[in-house]
Amino acid sequence: MEQSVRYDAWDIACKKPFGAVSTGTEITIRLHVVKSERPRRAYIILRKDGVKDMTITVDKFYSNVTYPDPMRKILFSQVASSFHSTTYEVKFSVEEAGLYFYRFEVETQKGTLFVGSDKNARAVVGDFLPEWQLTVYRDDFRTPQFLQTGIMYQIFPDRFYRGSQEPLPPTRSPRIIHKSWDERPLYNGDIPNYEATDFFGGDLEGIRQKLPYLKELGVSLIYLNPIFESASNHRYNTANYMAIDPYLGSEEDFKRLCREAAESGIRIILDGVFSHTGSDSIYFDKNGRYNSNGAWESHDSPYYSWYRFNDSPTGYDCWWGFPTLPNVNETDPGYLDFICGNEGVLRHWMRAGAFGWRLDVADELPDEFLYQVRDCVKDYDQDAYIMGEVWEDASNKQSYGIRRPYLLGEQLDSVMNYPWCNAIISFVCSGNAEAFYTSVMTILDHYPIPAIATMMNPLSTHDSMRVLTALGVQHDVPGAERAEYRMTQEEYRLGVERLRLAATLQYTLPGYPSLYYGDEIGMYGFSDPWNRRTFTWDKIDSGLHDFYVRLGKMRRENSADFSQELRFFDLDTGVIAYTRGSLLIVVNASQNDYQWPAMIQSLLFSAGNASITESGILVSRMSAAVFRLRKEYD
Repeated sequence: MEQSVRYDAWDIACKKPFGAVSTGTEITIRLHVVKSERPRRAYIILRKDGVKDMTITVDKFYSNVTYPDPMRKILFSQVASSFHSTTYEVKFSVEEAGLYFYRFEVETQKGTLFVGSDKNARAVVGDFLPEWQLTVYRDDFRTPQFLQTGIMYQIFPDRFYRGSQEPLPPTRSPRIIHKSWDERPLYNGDIPNYEATDFFGGDLEGIRQKLPYLKELGVSLIYLNPIFESASNHRYNTANYMAIDPYLGSEEDFKRLCREAAESGIRIILDGVFSHTGSDSIYFDKNGRYNSNGAWESHDSPYYSWYRFNDSPTGYDCWWGFPTLPNVNETDPGYLDFICGNEGVLRHWMRAGAFGWRLDVADELPDEFLYQVRDCVKDYDQDAYIMGEVWEDASNKQSYGIRRPYLLGEQLDSVMNYPWCNAIISFVCSGNAEAFYTSVMTILDHYPIPAIATMMNPLSTHDSMRVLTALGVQHDVPGAERAEYRMTQEEYRLGVERLRLAATLQYTLPGYPSLYYGDEIGMYGFSDPWNRRTFTWDKIDSGLHDFYVRLGKMRRENSADFSQELRFFDLDTGVIAYTRGSLLIVVNASQNDYQWPAMIQSLLFSAGNASITESGILVSRMSAAVFRLRKEYD
């Protein structure tokens, strides 16, 4: 059935430019209405989320007009007419950064058509339909150029590599030290009320010694899970923001790591855990292990105003009910100065060599705090990086009933891109190309260009099961069996086959790919703690590792193309094809060969079987390839 109104926000023939825009950018919208509807006039209804008025410029006839209503009804101009349809056009610009939504109304001789969006940003007619989103960001929003064609490597420090030969030093809190690097982590099935206090002794010196290994993979950015003093192996319950955990080394070790990494073209970002501290810390000192006059010990503590004490069973506000993680009041002046001041945490570690920060649980950090973090970090180094942990679409995220302006140019540079992580895994397992397309295009449509360029695109993290397990294990495994679970030969084969396709997508989509330590050598495991086992340096899948080396080399050698926009080329059951610059990427997750009469210059990379034929290209079942198009074609 033919649609009476045609509009596609993902088609520049209908909306130009595509996606989010900076303030002051002229936007052209074209709407097509079939003649059978007898259209008389059309309107765009534009509103700014969460405000009472807005400033826009329409067709350049009016400048900086402030409308006292949060919703503005703008008349289209009729610009074309054919036997079949009438075309309407409007040009406008938005002068204030923010999240905007729009829909259409078409007045006809029959009545009014109310027009909204389907899941793929195409027009549908009906009542109470979803609106289109328009993200407008600051025109001075910039993100680090260094990141935009690189590769990230995420390291859980206790489990990567132990480089020091010295005995582990004494600590304030009790710790369990594993006797062998090859042991499995402990969990609550081993010890009642287990609190992640078992350690293997991975350290900063170990990371430094493995810099050549990371360089071979093409790594340009290392993301370290927390490294500050803490009672736990994950170190998300900070005890002292100004000290490296003694098991990891010293501040001098950190400086040396940053210095030698930079000499290899590698930067390092730190995990900033600023929504809560540990209860066993200098600042709270519930266990009395620090001679610090902690907030738990005295109303006169210099840290008392950081916390919210109450009549709850714990006696204080804590993160998700965990008594070992007392929440802080991030807007307390003393806490803000401690984190963002001239001698604060952020500047201290950037002076020591950190390139930037990943902000843990960004949706629990108030806007005022995030504004100050950005001001502090960018004041120290305009090219430094700020990434937030956000699991959903960060452009329209709501937390605690408040819309978050993460990506408008005043808070984060970008985020962890979990929506694409899920989309990639789902596609290579199910072959649903349409769902993948929707997920990818939605983020590209909603995110500012500077944020897209610096998105972290993971397949695994410390908070998810390892990708090899997600791709290869096709049945539910009870929690009690996960500690000792070993993938069967067939599960591992299937997982690796799918991983090669997933990684090809990950390395060729916009943003930058993030490798979770050990994924490249065939490590697998369910969620925490089984995704945090020690790196098996003596059990490396050399074939998979070599694949990642080749993939990184291909990405690095074609960085100019990977800085270009993505254009989908073909979608079919189990098949996705798209271009980046002069490159054609084809991922075939189906059980059938894929052929296309494309004009190809060369085959740059393949996973599985792919070739150039007399009539075009051939990509075999469960294979992927990157081709260079002939100049006359691209």
